[in-house]
Amino acid sequence: KALAGLRRINLEGLRWRVFDAKGQVLGRLASQISTVIQGKDKPTYAPNRDDGDMCIVINAKDVCVTGRKLTDKVYYWHTGQVLLFSAVSFKELKLIAYVGHLKERSLKDQMAKDPTEVIRKAVLRMLPRNKLRDDRDRKLRIFADSEHPFGDRPLEPYMMPPRKVREMRPRVRRALIRAQKKAEEQEQGGSQRKGRKREAKTEVAA
Repeated sequence: KALAGLRRINLEGLRWRVFDAKGQVLGRLASQISTVIQGKDKPTYAPNRDDGDMCIVINAKDVCVTGRKLTDKVYYWHTGQVLLFSAVSFKELKLIAYVGHLKERSLKDQMAKDPTEVIRKAVLRMLPRNKLRDDRDRKLRIFADSEHPFGDRPLEPYMMPPRKVREMRPRVRRALIRAQKKAEEQEQGGSQRKGRKREAKTEVAA
């Protein structure tokens, strides 16, 4: 299954990039994979050409999510069946198809069932909906563990860029500085009052 579809891909000149999903945040990992699989990291990128590299993702079961997405994020799909009746008259009404249902599965259940589909859905939903999407999907190979059948290929580990923490907004920064100054003034005022009380006590004792 992992080797299926490789004959339909022109592997000449492509790089084999390896992504280690262990400890990586799902959305940030998927955005990097979608960039590489479209070829946007190359100077020859064009939206009508499929110049992306082969992407191999390992340790998919160890991917992380932030917040409460394990329980709050839900995948939906529908069986596509509808309620159909065949009747000559109302008395001869016959049910010829069963009613479908909107299925759902939480991210936690999907990780337990098949963690590779979590990364695949995240990446495919970041790709444009055009004719190149199927070819790009074939270039994505995801494995739950660290084992994969591409050991004979010239693999290149992909280094994830460091996470950029957004700087504090000016209004929030000013409010934080005011709060710190106010706390310092209160501490200084409290220490001055304690010093005055001590001086008064010593004067009374004298």
